[in-house]
Amino acid sequence: MAKTYVIDTNVLIQAPNALLCFEENQLVLPLVVLEELDGLKKAEGERGYNARQVIRTLEDLRRKGDLIAGVPLPNGGTLRVETNCVHEPLPESLPDDKSDNRILKVCRHLASVHPILVTKDLVLRLKAQLLDIEAQDFSTEQVNAGEQQYLGRIECFVPEKDFEKFTTEGVPTDLLYQCDDMGEAHPVSLVQNEFVLLKADASLRKTHLGRVWGDRVIPLEYAKETPYGVKPRNAGQYFMQEALMKPAAEAPLVIVKGQAGTAKTFYALAVGLEKLLNHPSEEYRRILICRPNAQFDSDIGFLPGDEQEKISPLMRPIMDNLEQLLDEDEDSRYDDELELESRLMEIFDRNLIQMEALNFIRGRSLEKIYLIIDEAQNMTPNQAKGIITRAGKGTKIILLGDPNQIDKPFLDERTNGLSYASEKMKGSPLCCQVAMLPTECERSPLALEAIRRL
Repeated sequence: MAKTYVIDTNVLIQAPNALLCFEENQLVLPLVVLEELDGLKKAEGERGYNARQVIRTLEDLRRKGDLIAGVPLPNGGTLRVETNCVHEPLPESLPDDKSDNRILKVCRHLASVHPILVTKDLVLRLKAQLLDIEAQDFSTEQVNAGEQQYLGRIECFVPEKDFEKFTTEGVPTDLLYQCDDMGEAHPVSLVQNEFVLLKADASLRKTHLGRVWGDRVIPLEYAKETPYGVKPRNAGQYFMQEALMKPAAEAPLVIVKGQAGTAKTFYALAVGLEKLLNHPSEEYRRILICRPNAQFDSDIGFLPGDEQEKISPLMRPIMDNLEQLLDEDEDSRYDDELELESRLMEIFDRNLIQMEALNFIRGRSLEKIYLIIDEAQNMTPNQAKGIITRAGKGTKIILLGDPNQIDKPFLDERTNGLSYASEKMKGSPLCCQVAMLPTECERSPLALEAIRRL
């Protein structure tokens, strides 16, 4: 039996194709949603772009019929706009002039068909519950909860005799196993490009690091490299280095998840500088760095200056990492800050590194670019798709972030673009992933202690 869904504006702004995701069910758009879309259509950035995209979709549907009476959707469902609910009563504590409450009026008006309110707004879902209205989040773009998300790495045992052959021959994946709490051995399910910490079952202190390729686990190719003088300090950094060092033709997408202090941004920059400065093979033309929380259309859009001056406050963490890379002597790094700043500015003057707001990536075709998206957990799934599809020939895209540190409204660890891309690209031969462990924090003893305790 077909269900009736009432759609909130924030669902359409985050996922402009959402109207096509409800299969053969009836969709209802409250009139207030159209008003909010109209108010957003001239906004800059992602919200304005998505609002305009939804409005164009509605216009295409309007041409096919009467949106008030209802029009068929391509997937077999129907869509109509509801306008006749202004006199529907609500409790006095819910004023009529609020958009959320006007949506609740529509749901009350449709009570006979038991509508389901779909919204990204937790407060609105709570209000609906108080009024005995069924409400849910938009789940089409949701992935598994944090502890169930793909890590890109696994620990396995292998027979001793096969372990000894690993460095020359690799190991067949069907020989790997794990042990449960009772000590029983169980086979493991591995996916392409998954990183493996391999243990010999007869001598547990022996370990090898490898990567799944085809039906074998093969040794890491770049384990002995020290990009821009940086040497891996733990297994996670070895895995991260392998993913970043692989040429774009082999691994054009790298996804690194992890808490603060695990050197995600630092390592990504180190490999980029290694490719451009230490061993300039013309693999990449430049490093391009973006952060999704550089909101040109709100917080910094009113600041004076050009694009670089506007986004520079939000790019300060990138500059901090570059300072450490350009002067690796920790004892004397800041003795001559003018010289350090001069070396830093030289890189930008030579156009080796560019920093841009994420909003301005759309529409571009990036070729031979080493593209770092920092704080990628603040992207929407639609933004993640838009970024990855911008990759031209020879471009490598690196998504970095912590799904537990989200600053953007209506996103969480299950709906952010970083987690979405990670789950959807799992097992792709063109994507390498690794989740850094909390114990692999290398920033400082205090940072590690805070991760453990806070």
